[in-house]
Amino acid sequence: MLTLSVLQRRDLKARAHALNPVVIIGNAGLTPAVLDEIERSLKSHDLLKIRVMNDDREARAAMLQEICEQLKAGPVQHIGKILVVFRPLEVPIAKPPKRRQGKAVQSKKQLGSRT
Repeated sequence: MLTLSVLQRRDLKARAHALNPVVIIGNAGLTPAVLDEIERSLKSHDLLKIRVMNDDREARAAMLQEICEQLKAGPVQHIGKILVVFRPLEVPIAKPPKRRQGKAVQSKKQLGSRT
């Protein structure tokens, strides 16, 4: 599970305020399908709001803990029926551009128009 500092959590809470819940956990609870959906959402968004349709606060706290442990995310906030989790985006390593081999191609401007 990702550990966040107090300052990081404060900044993430401010960012999450304007977000809408992306995933809704229904009466069936935290199923593998729901975990897969959260995983897909975390791959495209680093900060995620999740709505839980369960009235039991301890059950929601347990869900937040399980989500963060299984998906290597950090718990940001649990307020009411809303959970906020954070996981930094995986930035793909850019490959350097391939170099052309052989003679460089010159444009007509470089060659001068000698026609």
